[in-house]
Amino acid sequence: MTRKNRKKRGSTITFVVEVLVLLILIAGIFAYAKVRESFENFQSSEIRNEEGALEVEEGSVEINEGVIEDKHLSGYRNIAVVGLDTRSGSLNYANSDTMIIVSINNDTQEARLLSIFRDTYLDAGGESGYNKANDAYNRGSSTQFLSMVNRNLDLAITDYIVVDFNAVATLVDELGGVTITMTADEVTHMNNYCVETSKVTGKSYQRIEPEVDGTYTLNGVQATSYARIRATAGNDFKRTARQRLVIEKITEKVKKKGVANFSKIAETVFPLVRTNLSKSEIVKLGSQMFNYNIVDTAGFPFVFTFADIGKLDCVVPVTLYENVIELHYWLFDDDDYTPSAQVREISDHITEKSGYGEDYIEKARAIAEEQNPDTGSEADGR
Repeated sequence: MTRKNRKKRGSTITFVVEVLVLLILIAGIFAYAKVRESFENFQSSEIRNEEGALEVEEGSVEINEGVIEDKHLSGYRNIAVVGLDTRSGSLNYANSDTMIIVSINNDTQEARLLSIFRDTYLDAGGESGYNKANDAYNRGSSTQFLSMVNRNLDLAITDYIVVDFNAVATLVDELGGVTITMTADEVTHMNNYCVETSKVTGKSYQRIEPEVDGTYTLNGVQATSYARIRATAGNDFKRTARQRLVIEKITEKVKKKGVANFSKIAETVFPLVRTNLSKSEIVKLGSQMFNYNIVDTAGFPFVFTFADIGKLDCVVPVTLYENVIELHYWLFDDDDYTPSAQVREISDHITEKSGYGEDYIEKARAIAEEQNPDTGSEADGR
């Protein structure tokens, strides 16, 4: 696939949390201008050192040498979005099963969303070492997570937003539910998932019986459980299709509610979010929200294969070096990017451990394209 064509397509890895966070970051942020008191509940951890540089929690976020001076990055606002797989309600340490980079072009106000696949084999840092990408947040919270992203992708991100799937259930309930057509198998699996989702969120639901094909209005627990189904044909990739459908339904409801009503919803959703964005930064983003246009989404790595490395069943970038070149073109229109020495070192290590190097790129590209069909209702079979 050429770079030009890649710009025009999305990825199947577009999770519920992506749009949830965008709703919070954009629509919710604007609501903050009207209901500032609701942000008193934000779990902020912003720290600045004596030089005024942003630090996160107890340590500084790592940035590869030379990256912060990159002229292409200077025109963008990049924010890391994390969706945690946690049952405790804590947003400090857990596997980050959803990882998104929200990149906003300051000049055009165009936004792109890039998901990092949870099982991607990378230098996760700290005690994690080389591991699946989702282990970094679990071991070292936001500091290690941001450092992992910057170190492997040659980025300079220090801002983050963290949620868990309790926020999805809450948002759906506040919107009055979403209407979705399901097969009998989907109804059965959704009912089964509802048991755990209800226990974790503390929210109630009503089983759908009989378990037959039909169109149903789902509450927060049910919609979240529907989006978690992966036991039917299509496995994870069918699950992402379900997640996109939930996203569409949430978006439709938000638009119908309007900003005024969403400001009330925001008061309930905001306490479930953890961020180090300051109130002034949030207000500034909110004032620009109507100019934002989400132009594309994709998953990283762009070119990959699957491999068992030690005891890990991983997604392997082929190669990381080439994928980082592609990433800087896709995000920042930099068509002449040269990755740092740090990325080269990590890439060489991944090739050595996995056995997949430059000679495997074309075969890996075919594998990746097979796994990531074009987005949209037609591609989803809906």
